[in-house]
Amino acid sequence: MLFRRRQPVSSLTKLRELLWPRRGFIRSFHYLSKRILRLSATPHAIAAGVVAGIVSSWTPFIGLHFLLAFAIAYLVAGNMVAAALGTAFGNPLTFPFIWAATWEVGHRLIGNGAPAGDSVDLERKFSLYAIESMWQPILKPMLVGAVPLAVVSGAISYCVIYFTVAKFQARRRERLAARARARLNEALQGSSV
Repeated sequence: MLFRRRQPVSSLTKLRELLWPRRGFIRSFHYLSKRILRLSATPHAIAAGVVAGIVSSWTPFIGLHFLLAFAIAYLVAGNMVAAALGTAFGNPLTFPFIWAATWEVGHRLIGNGAPAGDSVDLERKFSLYAIESMWQPILKPMLVGAVPLAVVSGAISYCVIYFTVAKFQARRRERLAARARARLNEALQGSSV
């Protein structure tokens, strides 16, 4: 086998690396950030696309995040690849925090905070497979709570990403122009000899 390891990895090591990668999650974050910076689009399109992905991640509609991100990116003239990369904001590590935050903010905004002893039987609600049984106690508060959180995180993310991409692209243009000038000078000196 061409890419097999010399020392086979144990099942316990495979499980540990599945839950917590050997090089950590920082490597994935750096990869995503470099991928976003290197997109060939305007800073607005890139920032709007990433924000569309982030905004869609705040919604409780798990299977529809990509479609929502693409629709939002289309409406705000965002980059579709950036929108897909922006949906990485919602992942198995962040979803519990996102859901808890949207639930809490939604209940506070609606004004019907659940009493301390009252709880929603999620198992029964999900077993009915009926959207109307989940709308009032689950989805409505989460959607209402998602709006202010998405607006705040979207505005902050847009500003940060826009200025970061603009600065990165300006530096890249300067480096490419310097390389082109150096090649031109070498060509001119070579032809004059």
